[in-house]
Amino acid sequence: MKEFERDRLKVKVLDTRLALGQAAAEIVADKIRKLMIDKAVVNIIFAAAPSQNEFLAFLVKQQEIDWNCVNAFHMDEYIGLPENAPQRFGRFLKESLFDKLEFRSVNYIDGNAVNAEDTCECYAQLLAQYPPDIVCMGIGENGHIAFNDPHVADFNDPKIVKVVDLDLVCRQQQVNDGCFSTLSDVPAHAITLTIPKLLAAQAIYCMVPGKSKADAIAAMLSGKIDELCPASFLRTHSNAILFLDRDSFSY
Repeated sequence: MKEFERDRLKVKVLDTRLALGQAAAEIVADKIRKLMIDKAVVNIIFAAAPSQNEFLAFLVKQQEIDWNCVNAFHMDEYIGLPENAPQRFGRFLKESLFDKLEFRSVNYIDGNAVNAEDTCECYAQLLAQYPPDIVCMGIGENGHIAFNDPHVADFNDPKIVKVVDLDLVCRQQQVNDGCFSTLSDVPAHAITLTIPKLLAAQAIYCMVPGKSKADAIAAMLSGKIDELCPASFLRTHSNAILFLDRDSFSY
């Protein structure tokens, strides 16, 4: 494993996706255990994407964690997909994580509410009541974190949760990942947690395997810290770790 730092961001490069997932799960699990020494409840935000598959599979196998003391959240959701759509992020996390462990609570973002702004406000109130301790995330091909694509990313966003329109690169990624058959099938709008809320967590763990993410990682680590590559803001966080494999680390 190769390790280095870029500004304040710690970077770990593993040989394979599998090794990445295992290393990340072990480190996240260790952080949860340490937090539980002093905290009765730990609040965690999870990402839903194929890039998280290996990490989540190893996380559910970790021992000596009282998941009954964990409130679980997710960081974004499409607007307008049918309730039974397999692409819904809430469903992805339900099947890969939430149904496999006994959480204290699981808090879903409702992408089909009559008023999306009301959904944003309600979820924001939940996050204010249960401030995130840990965020487990990925990075998009356009450098987004959650659904903060470059054109809507705001490092000083006054909102906690907001409605966004998705850019073409983001939507095409969903097709590239095999989540949708065609671009026209991908929703154009979503609900997302904002960048300041995500980075308010005490610890951030970012899992990014695969060749399709190599350009975004290069921009994130070697370019300026600005909204053109939203993930670059992770370089300012005092306790963030970026996990890469040899395919995503190429710069």
